[in-house]
Amino acid sequence: MLITHSIIPSLIVSLLGIIFLYPALILAGFCLFLHVFIDTFDWGTNFFFFPKKIWGLKFLISKEEFLNFKRLIAQYNHPAAFFDFKYYANKTCLAIEIIIFIGMVFSLFLFARQYLYFILFYFLFLLFHLYRHYKLKNLQERKTK
Repeated sequence: MLITHSIIPSLIVSLLGIIFLYPALILAGFCLFLHVFIDTFDWGTNFFFFPKKIWGLKFLISKEEFLNFKRLIAQYNHPAAFFDFKYYANKTCLAIEIIIFIGMVFSLFLFARQYLYFILFYFLFLLFHLYRHYKLKNLQERKTK
């Protein structure tokens, strides 16, 4: 529901790239848009921000879960745990992540070898997500004991 998961930041970044004739900002704006668009498939996002409505297919949350969300999320020590566990348990999501990573590495190697070191940033963020997942799992296990 945050503005960061709407198309507004991507429009601003792209517009700045157009104004300053800076292709990297235009590409960054497109990548931001692509991220938000892809997020409409898993949970849905507040795509346009101002109507405060979640848009998207919401493949990872059923209609019943969506309607009973507050009761469902109360079962977890941390609200993010519901999303985290559901996402990492979905083999399709993990396969898509792997395919996107391979595409990224292939694109960097093919078009911009001088930026291959960017892969290190990817692994830093991956470690952050895995560490967060591990912490949420530990919190949840303590609650069930």
